[in-house]
Amino acid sequence: MNPKLVAGIDVGGTKTAVVLSSQPPVILQRIEFPTLATKGSGHGIRQIVEAIRAALSSQELKASDLQSIGVSCGGPLDPAKGILQAPPNLPTWLNVPIASILEDEFRIPCFLENDANAGALAEYWYGAGKGVSNMVFLTMGTGLGAGLILDGKLYRGSSYLAGEIGHVRLTRTGPCGHNKAGSAEGWASGGGMAQVAQSILRKSLSRGRTSALAPSGQIPKSVAARDVWKAAQRGDSIANRIIRITGKRLGEILSILIDLLNPERIVIGGLALRMGDALLGPAREVVQREALSATAGACEIVPAALGEEVGDISAICAALNGDAFEFGAI
Repeated sequence: MNPKLVAGIDVGGTKTAVVLSSQPPVILQRIEFPTLATKGSGHGIRQIVEAIRAALSSQELKASDLQSIGVSCGGPLDPAKGILQAPPNLPTWLNVPIASILEDEFRIPCFLENDANAGALAEYWYGAGKGVSNMVFLTMGTGLGAGLILDGKLYRGSSYLAGEIGHVRLTRTGPCGHNKAGSAEGWASGGGMAQVAQSILRKSLSRGRTSALAPSGQIPKSVAARDVWKAAQRGDSIANRIIRITGKRLGEILSILIDLLNPERIVIGGLALRMGDALLGPAREVVQREALSATAGACEIVPAALGEEVGDISAICAALNGDAFEFGAI
């Protein structure tokens, strides 16, 4: 038996990936498939089991070679009990004891972790957080969440909900995220940027301005963050304005985190990876103005280093970190 072999499962609303690793963060085998959340948790878990077995078979390995399994998924969830509690992107997965199901299937420990926490571990151990003791990892994708490494340990909070920065209200009104108007997620996420884009386009087009985001002169039914970025790269002034607005709001959020937690580094995934200084430049400007000089001066703000592999490596980290959590070390 290879004591280092672990399986990681990255469960998303659109796709799920199953990976094997014997020398993290190197991925030995990867299988991806549509989650098809509308078909329910039973269908999804059957696909996961089949994918784990197929991945092992492709490497001429057996289930008995596995040491542990890690599952990374958006919350709400209970990592102590290994239960998924109906994440917004998996509305049919209601109170699913995914850890015990997989433990019964493979006869090895299975550990469930919030994707932001798992991402924090991944970047802390293998990415942009290496070498620091206090770090915040921001998932800046469709939504906005945070994983916290404090004094070298993952901090989950008393209800396993530490890091829900997206729920904090920045403004009385504004784009909606976390079912709250003007929330941090509403202002600084991919979904939030899409809402800001619609609002800015509406005002700009009514004033006779043009944009690559609305080539026909009509407001499109939907505008994704990737559309904004593509238009900005072509020099579109409205797209660049949208990114700057998002960056400034991100800076307000970072200032709160910096003054509250005094981290050495904030690592940002998702949009920050793709947009770089176009997004982070305005954010850093706000931090210098809003945060305490001593806390701001002690904190670097950087994009995540693991790129598109962060989800896979996060799931592996959930498997690696599980023993420490189970025995109370974290």
